[in-house]
This record gives sequence, structure tokens and C-alpha cells, in this order.
Amino acid sequence: MEQKKIVVLGAGESGAGAAVLAKVKGFDVFVSDSSAIKEKYKQLLDSYDIRWEEGQHTEAEILSAHEVIKSPGIPCDAPLIKALRERGIPVISEIEFAGRYTKARMICITGSNGKTTTTLLTYHILKSAGLNVGLAGNVGQSLALQVATCDYDYYVVELSSFQLDNMYDFKADIAVLLNITPDHLDRYDHKMENYVDAKFRITRNQTGDDAFIYWNDDPIINQKLQTMHLQAHLYPFSELSEPDSAAYTKDNQVVINTPGDTFTMSEESLALHGRHNLYNSLAAGISANLLHIKKEDIRRALSDFNAVEHRLEPVATVKGVRFINDSKATNVNSCWYALESMDRPVVLILGGKDKGNDYREIEPLVREKVKAIVCLGVDNKKLHDFFDGMVPYIADAHSMQKAVDLSYAAAQQGDVVLLSPCCASFDLFKSYEDRGRQFKECVRRL
Repeated sequence: MEQKKIVVLGAGESGAGAAVLAKVKGFDVFVSDSSAIKEKYKQLLDSYDIRWEEGQHTEAEILSAHEVIKSPGIPCDAPLIKALRERGIPVISEIEFAGRYTKARMICITGSNGKTTTTLLTYHILKSAGLNVGLAGNVGQSLALQVATCDYDYYVVELSSFQLDNMYDFKADIAVLLNITPDHLDRYDHKMENYVDAKFRITRNQTGDDAFIYWNDDPIINQKLQTMHLQAHLYPFSELSEPDSAAYTKDNQVVINTPGDTFTMSEESLALHGRHNLYNSLAAGISANLLHIKKEDIRRALSDFNAVEHRLEPVATVKGVRFINDSKATNVNSCWYALESMDRPVVLILGGKDKGNDYREIEPLVREKVKAIVCLGVDNKKLHDFFDGMVPYIADAHSMQKAVDLSYAAAQQGDVVLLSPCCASFDLFKSYEDRGRQFKECVRRL
């Protein structure tokens, strides 16, 4: 019998992990990356005797696959993906592939904002309670690599819309959808409904034994839910008590109701502050309660969790000026959350690779709270067209050092300098992490 051939496109964390799992399961595996492959992934592939190429795609090799596992970074309309589809060769995601080979319970989290924090918080609760749990998806190691090399009972998986796009038979036992705001529309034909559909793929294949957790006050989620007939049990959360909310706050207490079980704790005891972080804590708390984790374990984990790097991360206070790193705010709604939580005058560092942003969402908060804007990007024209005249001072910087120097000069004692760019980082930086770390280094040199 012919050995089935799997081609993996992209040799980053997810691609290398998928290749290892495919090899372990007895497939003929070939990995192709149009860019250079990082040394650590080359070593991983070589250690499993997996063939790979970099800097090119050999079409004859790729088009002879029985199935292709695609990196989430490759658009679905890329010419090579179209060629595969025309030949009827299935194209799936690493998550889809990994799901075939594990019976572990899957707690899957998506949303335009807050998913990394909620994923890490949920993982922290489960891990602290002694569960045999892995962390995967957009954070942690690739799910496929862990399925190949570990034996976890649970996985907490952060899923982007790109990862959800090529999932078909995969099922989340607990699915969390935090919110939906315009993001990555350049990948979805600039149609919001396509992006919404991608996010809702997290509910795909769920049965009456599964749970769907979502923000009750998100108009886009509620509108979409009216057109669907989900079999999963619904667990909406909200800031305050609403008729159908499973989790909310009341009289300074967090309340979580799941079948036959009520959990409460003091809102002041939560490690994460701000309204957006309350939602993250409520979503993680519902998941933990559904898994019947002891109440004292949930309370302790929700109160001792350390916040996420690059998400509203305090850096330093220099001569009374606070510097906050929110480099992970790669869309307008993330910046809205950051500004909404500020209680001091703000010097805002904005800019980068624009993804079709509509800045009107943050205009009221900018007018109310921002005294100066520093535009950090190769092309700042769109920022100037929108924000010029809205704040007393606006300036340009083409390096992080310049942005920090200008911001510090514009700030007074008691102000906040907030890096919350609204944009992707790829014009001046390798990644949002690189952008955030450069910001922190420049601040510490002041």
C-alpha cells in the first residue's frame, strides 16, 4: 500500500510541529517554506529525518501531496493554495491535524482582543489545580508537537481566525469567544461577515455535551447567534447581572453560575484590573467551573496570576511619568480598551502597518484623554489625516528611540506614556514583541 504523503507549508512553530506529528504517525512528510527556516526548526526536522526546503516552493513536490497542512500565515487565496484546491488536494490547519490524534479535552479561546490573556489565565488555573494540561495555539508550543511528544488530558488553545479558517472536523469541548471587532479584514475580502464567520468556526461540531462561552453585550456576537442553532450549552458573561448571564459582578463580588454550582469571590481580589480584564477573568472562571475545579483553587489562581507581557504592561515611572507597554494592541479596539482603562493624561504612541483601520472608534477617548500623539511608522499619512487638530501636539518618529524621546518630552509629571499602536509592527520591527521590548529598553535608558 502506498505511503500517504503530507506536505507542510511553512516551517514555523505550527508547521514544524505538524511535520513531527505526521512523521510519528507514519506519513511521508515534506516541509516547504518560501522564507528562511529558523535554525531550531531545522534541527527539529532533521532530528526526525524530515525532508525540507527553504526559500522556495517546489510545486511538483507540493502538488503530489495527498493532504497539505498550511501555516496560518499563508492566505487562503495564495496562488499555491488555489492550485492545490483546483486539484482537489485537501488543505487543513495544524490544529485540525493535531485534533485527529488526541482524546484530550479542548478548551479553545478566540476573540479580536484578550485571547492571549484569557488563554494564559485559564491555563494557569488548570495547571495550579494540578490538572495534566498543555498550552497551545498562538501561545505555547504547537498543539501538534505536544500531541506527538506528550500525553496531556487537557489543552488550553488560543486560536486566531487564521487558524480557525482551515479547521473542519476539530471540536472544542469548551469554546470561548470573547468579542468581535474589525481586524485582519485585508485577509477576508474586506468583508466583516467573512471575519465573523471565521471566528464562529470555534463552535463547529459542538454537541449538547459541550459549552460555548461568550460576551453577552457584544452586538456582533448576538446578531450572529440569532442566525444559528447551536447545540452547545450557552454561557454568556457580562459586567453586571443580566437575565441570562452565567457570570457577572454584583455588590463587588464575581458571580459564576454553572449547572448545580455557584462560584463567588471578591472582585477586588482579581489579579487583573480594568473592565476588559474582568471579562477575561469571567470567561476563564466559567471554563474552570465547568471543569469542576475546586473553588479555592479557582480563587487562588484568579488572584495570583501575573499579567501578560506587552499587554498593558507597566514598564517604569521616570520623574513622575508612567510608561506602559501595550505593543500587543495591533488593532483599534485593543487601543480602545487601553485608553478606556487610563485615569491620567496620556501621551499616545500610535502607528505601524495599517490593516485597514477605522480610527473613529477611539476618537472620543482620544479627545477626552490624549494630550499628545507620536506617530511611529514608515508611513504616517493616514494617522495625520485623522488625528491632526484633535490633540494639542502630534509628531513623527521612525525609530523607537525617537518615539520614546519625543513622548517623554511631551509628558509632565502625573502623565502616562502609552505604547498602544493600533497597527501591526512589520514596517519597523520584527514583531509586536520586538516592538515592545525595544520600547522597554529605551524607557529604561531614560
